[in-house]
Amino acid sequence: MRYLLLSSFLFLLGCGSVYKNLAKTPGDPSCILKFQPQFTKVLYNTQVDVVGKHLSGVLLIKKMPDSSTRMLFTNELGFKFFDFEFAADGRFKVYYIIKQMDKKAVLKTLRKDFELIMMQHLDFNAAHILKDSQNMYFSFPQAKGSYYYITDRSCSTLVRIEKSSKRKPVAIATMQNYSDGIPDSIGITHTKFNFTIGLKRLWQ
Repeated sequence: MRYLLLSSFLFLLGCGSVYKNLAKTPGDPSCILKFQPQFTKVLYNTQVDVVGKHLSGVLLIKKMPDSSTRMLFTNELGFKFFDFEFAADGRFKVYYIIKQMDKKAVLKTLRKDFELIMMQHLDFNAAHILKDSQNMYFSFPQAKGSYYYITDRSCSTLVRIEKSSKRKPVAIATMQNYSDGIPDSIGITHTKFNFTIGLKRLWQ
């Protein structure tokens, strides 16, 4: 079961930039930090579709004493799929990954996806804010494209997150139903290839 249904956004993948009609607006980009997940120790039921394979199990996310974040994904019987560390200074370490997923492109995608939802590598000095008739787009330039954290006009609700090229989203994420700073559900889907992640909280 997937936790992210974003077929309604596929029309965005036509010609031209989907962001070209957004208007610049003043504001404080740090307001999105209220949506940054405050992971301490949480377990998610997890579904992953990647490289033609469907994986299901549980993902343990734990904040370590050195302020790094550890992510361990196993099946229900304890077979390990991957074990990652996201250091507080931005470094990324792979402790383990199964052979089928041990590909440079897969690792890079997983790393970037989790950094996107944890709001890592955001330069608030370089950020700018855009708007349309309903939402605010907090844009953070990256080496290729931008990250967009999209909220309602009052920055009180996180609508979705987009990792984009110059013209259109290449990955779309949602984080919903926060409790004690932790989203109950997280979904990530990619628009160019079949790569989706769905997380539903079991306990924290």
